[in-house]
Amino acid sequence: MSQSRRWSTTAAIGALGIVYGDIGTSPLYALNETLTQAGRFDSEAVLGALSLILWALTISVTVKYITVIMRADNEGEGGILAMFALAQRQIIAGSLWARVVVWLALAGTAFFFCDSLITPAISVLSAVEGMEVLNPGFKSAVIPVTVGVIAALFAYQRRGTARVGSLFGPVMVVWFVVIGVTGAVAIRHDPVVLEAINPLYGVELLAHRPGVAFAIIGAVFLAITGGEALYADMGHFGKEPVRFAWFSLVWPALILNYFGQGALLLARGQYLPQALYLMVPAAALPWMVMLATAATVIASQAVISGAFSMARQAVQLDLLPRIRVLQTSATEQGQIYVPIVNWLVFIAVIAFVIGFRSSSALSGAYGAAVVGTMLVTTILGSFVAATQWNWSKWSVAGLFGLMMVVDSVFVLGNLTKVPTGGWIPLTLAAVLFVVFMTWRSGRLELRAALAKMAVPRSELPKLIAGVTRVSGTGVFLASDSQLVPSALIRNIEHNRVVHERVIILNVEVVRTPRQDVVRRVEIEEPLPGVYLVHARFGFMETPDVGEALKSCRARGLRVFGEDSSFFVGQHVVRARPLPGWRGLQRRIFAWMQRHSTQAAEFFRMPFRGVVVLNTVVEI
Repeated sequence: MSQSRRWSTTAAIGALGIVYGDIGTSPLYALNETLTQAGRFDSEAVLGALSLILWALTISVTVKYITVIMRADNEGEGGILAMFALAQRQIIAGSLWARVVVWLALAGTAFFFCDSLITPAISVLSAVEGMEVLNPGFKSAVIPVTVGVIAALFAYQRRGTARVGSLFGPVMVVWFVVIGVTGAVAIRHDPVVLEAINPLYGVELLAHRPGVAFAIIGAVFLAITGGEALYADMGHFGKEPVRFAWFSLVWPALILNYFGQGALLLARGQYLPQALYLMVPAAALPWMVMLATAATVIASQAVISGAFSMARQAVQLDLLPRIRVLQTSATEQGQIYVPIVNWLVFIAVIAFVIGFRSSSALSGAYGAAVVGTMLVTTILGSFVAATQWNWSKWSVAGLFGLMMVVDSVFVLGNLTKVPTGGWIPLTLAAVLFVVFMTWRSGRLELRAALAKMAVPRSELPKLIAGVTRVSGTGVFLASDSQLVPSALIRNIEHNRVVHERVIILNVEVVRTPRQDVVRRVEIEEPLPGVYLVHARFGFMETPDVGEALKSCRARGLRVFGEDSSFFVGQHVVRARPLPGWRGLQRRIFAWMQRHSTQAAEFFRMPFRGVVVLNTVVEI
C-alpha cells in the first residue's frame, strides 16, 4: 500500500470521528419520528418512510454535499464562510449582489451555530434513553447521565481535534460496522423491505397522508442532519478521505440499518420505539447502549469542531469581534480550540437537555436551523458554480434547481416544528444574525470615521521631520498600509520621539484559507530607516506578528521581537446619542468593540514590549 493511500485511510478513520458522528447516529431516532408523524405502523407507512429516507440521503447528502458542494472548497476548507469567500471573488464591492451574498453568509452562519446547540442534546439523549430498554427503572437516570456525558465532552475539547479524532475514529468504525451488520441480518429475515428502494412508496405515503405530509417530511429531514457539518468539517481531513469514508462505510451502513429497522417492524407488525436496539441480541444489548452513547458523543463533536472553525473564519472575515483562538496542533492549522464558543455552546446544550428532557421532544426543535444552513449553501453554491466553475446556465438551473426544490420542501416540512420548539433555534439564529450585522455595519462606520481622521502615508516625511530619533526599533501595527498608523501619530504627539528604525506592519487577512509562507511578507523602505511590511495570512490562519517578523528576517530585514517595542493603536468607540434602532445598534457595537480580544493578544505580540495608545472615535 502506498504512503498516500495509508494517509488517506488514516484520515478517513479520523473523519469518521469528526465528520460523520452527527449523521451516523440519526438511525437512533429518525425512522421512529417519521413513523410517529405518519400516525400508523403498517407496511405502507414503513415502506414509505424508508423510501423517503433513502432518497433524502441520496439527493441531499450523496449528490448535493459529497458530489457537488464539496467541490466548492476554498483551498481545502469548507463551510458557509469558505463558500462566502469564494463567492466574493466575482462580486463588485458595494453592489446589490455583494450585499445579498453577505446577508446569506451571515444567515447561514447563524443557522449553523444554532445547529451546534441542539445536536449534542438530541444525539446523547437518544442514546442514553436506551437505558430504558435495559430496565424501565433507569428512566430517572437518563437526564443526569446525559448531562454528565455532555460535560465530559466539552471539557475534553481543549485537548484538540487531532486527539479527539484519533480516539473517536476507531469507535465510529465499530459503530458503522455494527449497525450495518445488524441491519443486514434483519433484512435477510424479511427482504420484502427492499421494495422501499422504489421512490413511489414515499410519494404514496405523502399522497395518502396529506394532512401530515409536511410533518412527515420534517421528520425525514432528521436522517440527513449532519450534512452541513460534514461540509464545514471537511478542512480537518481533506475532501478525498471524507468521500472515501462515505461511500465505503457510512452510506451503506446507514441504508442497511434503516432498512433493517423497517424489516423488524414489518416482521413484528407493531410499533417498536427502540427498533435499533431490538435488532441486537439481548446479551449484547448493554454493550450496544454503551457503543451508541459513545457514538452520539462523537456526533456532538462534528458540530462542535465545525463551530470552532466557523467562529475563526467569522473573525478573520470581520463578521465577529476578535476572540481568543488556541491552536491545538503544531502541524495542522485547522485544528483549533475556541474557549468562549466551547462554553457558550455547552451552557446552551445543557439548557436544551434540561428544558426538553427527551429526544422525542427535542426532535420538534431539531432541523429548523439546519435546513436554513442547507438552503443558504445551495444558493451560494449555485452562484459559485456559475461564476467560478463556468457551468452553463442550464447546468446550474438543472442541478441546483433540483436541490433547491428539495431544500424548499424540507423548509416547509420543518416549519411544522415551529410551534413545538422550532421557534427557539430560529429566534436564536435571528439574534445571532443581528449581532453579525451590527458588528459588520459598525466596522464599516468605524473605518469611515477613521478615514476622515487619517493621515496619508505621503505625509510621513513631514510628520517625522525634526523629531528626536531614539535608539531601537519601533514596530507600529497598521490596519491600512496607505495611512500612517494612529499609534505612530499618538507617539509623536505625546512622547515627541521617533525610533531610529521604524517598522510599519500591516497585517492583511486574504480570501484564501492559508497564505504561502514564501510570499508571507513584502517589504518596502519609503524613507531611510522606515520600513513598510505588508504581511498576509489566510482566513483559516491566526495572524502572528512573530511569524511575520521571522519572514522579514528571511528577506534580509533583521528585526527581533525581544529587541523591539510594539505600538498598537486602540480605537475607543463612542456612539452618538441617536434615537431608535440605529442608536441602539451603534451602542451595541461600541460595547462589542470594547470587549473584543485586544490586538496584542489576537496578533500574538510579545506582551512585555507592547505599548497601547488610544484614539477616541465617535460614530
